[in-house]
Amino acid sequence: MNVHQTAKFQVQEGYLEECVAAINEFVAYVHGNEADTLLYTSLQQKDDPTQFIHYFIFKDETARDIHANSEAVKRFTGTLYPRLVSPVEFTEYSLLTSTQPAP
Repeated sequence: MNVHQTAKFQVQEGYLEECVAAINEFVAYVHGNEADTLLYTSLQQKDDPTQFIHYFIFKDETARDIHANSEAVKRFTGTLYPRLVSPVEFTEYSLLTSTQPAP
């Protein structure tokens, strides 16, 4: 069963450019190296560019575990987490309905 999850966070203003670069690099890594991460999207809030929501879909729990324990996640969070206003808020969801076919 697919795992749908979000991660909401706010970057400290002085670190925005550095964190955006880290996000872009990380998402490119996920795209090229994690076939069972079916979607990884980073959204930046329009009226406050320090606010982000990441939305991801994993094929299953195994895919989430592989992602969460990867060296790429360790590097990414090592850059991102010290530059956040507060800890990341993770939320898991169940798919209700979508215009997209189920992966």
